Amino acid sequence: MQVLRRKLLQKLSFNQTSRGCTYSTMKEVVDVGQPTATSHPQLLKEGEITPCITIDEYTLRRKRLLELLPNKSLAIIAAAPVKMMTDVVPYTFRQDADYLYITGCQQPGGVAVIGHDCGLCMFMPEPSPHDVTWQGQIAGVDAALDTFKADKAFPINKLHKILPDMIKNSSKLYHNVKTALPSYMDLEAFQKASSCGQVLDLSICTHELRWIKSQAEIKLMRDAASIACQALLQTMLFSKTSPDEGKLSAKIEFECKMRGAQRMAFNPVVGGGANGSVIHYSRNDQKVKEGDLVLMDVGCELHGYVSDLTRTWPPCGSFSPAQEDLYNLILETNKECVKLCRPGTSIRHIHSHSLETSSTIDYEIGTLSCNTCGKGMSKSESLKHALCEDLECMTCHPY
Repeated sequence: MQVLRRKLLQKLSFNQTSRGCTYSTMKEVVDVGQPTATSHPQLLKEGEITPCITIDEYTLRRKRLLELLPNKSLAIIAAAPVKMMTDVVPYTFRQDADYLYITGCQQPGGVAVIGHDCGLCMFMPEPSPHDVTWQGQIAGVDAALDTFKADKAFPINKLHKILPDMIKNSSKLYHNVKTALPSYMDLEAFQKASSCGQVLDLSICTHELRWIKSQAEIKLMRDAASIACQALLQTMLFSKTSPDEGKLSAKIEFECKMRGAQRMAFNPVVGGGANGSVIHYSRNDQKVKEGDLVLMDVGCELHGYVSDLTRTWPPCGSFSPAQEDLYNLILETNKECVKLCRPGTSIRHIHSHSLETSSTIDYEIGTLSCNTCGKGMSKSESLKHALCEDLECMTCHPY
């Protein structure tokens, strides 16, 4: 019944399109399986392959990659695989960062090859009518040439015939280790190159390329950060009436997607009370107790670029004196570390500075006393319990 309904809708859509085309002067919209400037003018401008990133920028990326590759070498980059949640239900697809960075293709099933002699050569999947009915249109050979501007393109089923000669004619072979596929790794030519020590990890080149961001990339990064900040502000307000980890996690994701994000950058960390001290806490299934703080570590993804921020606040009231003191000390540490973020300063140096400053925090909050018996506490005990509603020593409250 479900299939029949879809076929009727497809037929109706085709008939309406056919009638409309008789009198329409609009440019025909070709579906390449992902947004284009023609199909999604609200997302892309003319000349852009992905939002904000033009074909010229993708061409420049390929040129710079070739400059990093030794003469007569070849790079193989496979698209990310589709991962299944159950036997028939896939997880939402996310493209491999290197494949997207070089090609602009946001779809699975492809293998890109780049070399000094062949330029960009893309091997593309060929969907059957059954695939299109169930999953929609995907990019093929024509899209590789016309949309992604590959120099050469072939169906993926020709890879085992064409790629071996390309490998044999190369002196060095690079590939994306994280998305490596048996379809090319099992080739005799690849195996021979590997046994001779000629196969290297491409990430040593692509990571160097991606260190320096273009103005378009910086804009996307800023927009991703802005979306997460606005979403978190709304979530903080929402927490006053719904201090529940699961609801806060749902709220931040809703607010991010309503502002244009495609997905969260990672599973939100929403830790109330002691849960906030678990670095990668992900259960998000507790209510936040009166007097406890909640920590949220969140970020979103916007067209391949992600944000990441962490905030801590008291959803059920206000900071206790101990919480406020610790919060302000950590905030000052953060501000000092931000000032150190200058060209030439390493992350290791900034991290070391934060540790040095935290020893000052340890000293300052080490003067706190137990609220029950009045006994002074050690620095380590104070650090451990300063975020609790009632500051008590181990005797009065054995945590």
